[in-house]
Formats: sequence, structure tokens, C-alpha cells
Amino acid sequence: MSLQLDHRRRAMLAEMGVHLPEAAVTLTEPASGPSSVDARPAVPDILHPSASRVAAVGGAAGSGRPAGASAPPTTPVPRPIAMQPSGHALGPVADLSWSALQQAVAGCEACTLCQQRRHTVFGTGAPELSPGEAPPVDWMIVGEAPGEHEDLQGEPFVGQAGRLLDNMLKAVGLQRHAEQAPGGRVYITNVLKCRPPGNRNPQPDEVARCEPYLRRQVALLRPRIIVAMGRFAVQSLLRDSVADIESQPLGRLRGQIYAYEGVPVVVTYHPAYLLRNLVDKRKAWADLCLALSTASRPQG
Repeated sequence: MSLQLDHRRRAMLAEMGVHLPEAAVTLTEPASGPSSVDARPAVPDILHPSASRVAAVGGAAGSGRPAGASAPPTTPVPRPIAMQPSGHALGPVADLSWSALQQAVAGCEACTLCQQRRHTVFGTGAPELSPGEAPPVDWMIVGEAPGEHEDLQGEPFVGQAGRLLDNMLKAVGLQRHAEQAPGGRVYITNVLKCRPPGNRNPQPDEVARCEPYLRRQVALLRPRIIVAMGRFAVQSLLRDSVADIESQPLGRLRGQIYAYEGVPVVVTYHPAYLLRNLVDKRKAWADLCLALSTASRPQG
């Protein structure tokens, strides 16, 4: 079975460093008229999850653990009181509306990262259809933490890694900020909403205090699929569903369907890592194809 790509998408894959053999590709002409979700590139059979992989999506309605995994002990997560920029409390994060959640992140002082930030980085993606309400999305991309460029601009995944991410998304029919795209609507965010000094790794306490914001974003956005990019995003999202997650290599976690808050999760590499390890771009493409096939399934 060959992958059906038009010239534009094949060029995007080439920019990502993915060069598919001629025998594996069928060139197609772009469809005329409005694009639809069904106008996606066909995913080769080899990239479809096996029945054993998909068994964990039963965890989308249940635990989200892969088959055979035992439940780890539950660790209490600190629940910061949401704060407005003025310093006045908004209430528990789990009860906030979309606009109130944005205000809470902008004024958050739950950890010391607030002391050096220029901007909080809430997230970006498909525009709101109604002012102050969460936009309906199909995909949610979750990275680790803002870097220097993100801290300056207040938007996740900018700079060279952001350009690579945009090319990866375009290859499966997604576009940042697009109201409509062939692959659906996308929202991009990070586990941490503030930049760690010197771009150091996130600390467990920082992740624990920021995670309620991410959890509320997922609850309000209700995406069809979450793509976790990078080790710290994966550990944060799968801590309650994969035993000894901190000791699991990211490469070993790829290729399976997990769940976070009832939403299927696919694991892949962070774009910044891919810029340093070009050979793994093919693996990232396979991960996106797995996410595409999962997001395309009817929701029941």
C-alpha cells in the first residue's frame, strides 16, 4: 500500500528530512474546492496501530494504561488557587472558564518561575469562535516549557524548532492559527507556562503546580488526540498511567496509544531534539501518522 501525497505535502516532508522511496508514494493532484477532513494522506498499513496497541484506548474511557500495565500509586498534586494579574483569587483551577483560565495563568505566582518571566505562555492555535470561550479543536500538541523566544513573544514553539513543528503539522493537514484545515483544528501549548531560567529542565514541583492549568485546558478544549512532544511532556501526561515513567526511555514509549483525562495520547520527539538528531525524523513522521489514524476514528 502506498502513501498518497500531493507535491506540496511531499515537499513539506522533504523539509523535515523525510525522503520516501518512489515505490512507497503515490502522487496525487490536490482536490479542487473546499478541503475536508477526509482529504488526508492515506496512512500505510504498517503505521496503523495493532489491536494490542489500540487496546489501551479503552483507557480513553478508563485508565489509559497500555495492556498489562499496573496502576502506580497516586501522588497528590498541588492545586494552586488561580490568581488574576491584580492578585485577587479567581477560585479553584478546575472550575475556571477559558477566559478566567487565561487570566489565572497570566497572573500565576504558584512557583518561583514567575519572578523572571517576561510573558506567560498560555498556548496558541485555532481562533476562538466565541470571544472568551475555548476553541473547538481536533489536535492538541503539548510540549515541555517555553524557551527564550517563547518567553519574549508569549507564544509556544517559535524559532527554529517552531518552524520545524509547523512543517510537521502541515504534512498531516494542520496549520497553526487556521480556523479550518484539512486535518482539523489544532491547539499548541506546554506543560509549563513560564520559562525555566537558562532553559533548564522543569523541576518536579514546577510541573506539579502548573499541571492543573494543562488539565483544565484539556477539559475545556476536548481534543480528539493529544501529541506529547519530548520527555518532560510525556512524563507529565503519562505519570498516572505508566509505571516508573521517569525511567522509561521515550523511544520505548512510542508506537502505543495512551490516554490523559480520557483523551488518546501519542508520544513523539520534541522538534528541538529532531533538529539535533535528523535520523529520528522518520520516527516522528510515523508517530504523526499514528496520531492521524487515531484522530480519524469515530468517537463513541
